[in-house]
Amino acid sequence: MALAWEQIIVDSSDPVALGRWWAEALGWVVVDESEEIIEIRPAADQIPGLLFVPVPEGKTAKNRLHPDFRPDDQEAEVARLLSLGARRAGTVQDEQHWVTLLDPEGNEFCVLADRQN
Repeated sequence: MALAWEQIIVDSSDPVALGRWWAEALGWVVVDESEEIIEIRPAADQIPGLLFVPVPEGKTAKNRLHPDFRPDDQEAEVARLLSLGARRAGTVQDEQHWVTLLDPEGNEFCVLADRQN
């Protein structure tokens, strides 16, 4: 038996707005959208994708998962994401090879530096 990674579910207070933000940030396409949910993918027929849904009623704990991205140019990508509305999370230490950012709803993600071979 094999598993195919279909998508990651993202709880959100405004799923459509956050999904559209991530679609723009990643250069992905919207493949499904309603008043309450939005699904984005790298291409219409490519998985995995991200599905943004309303935060389940009564849920108070944050999820313990965040994505890491490795761009061609870390500095340029961080600047682009900040211009889209991301925010820096805390301070950067000299020995870190990543920048931790927050999306518009405060979810953490990291932008990694070039891989050191």
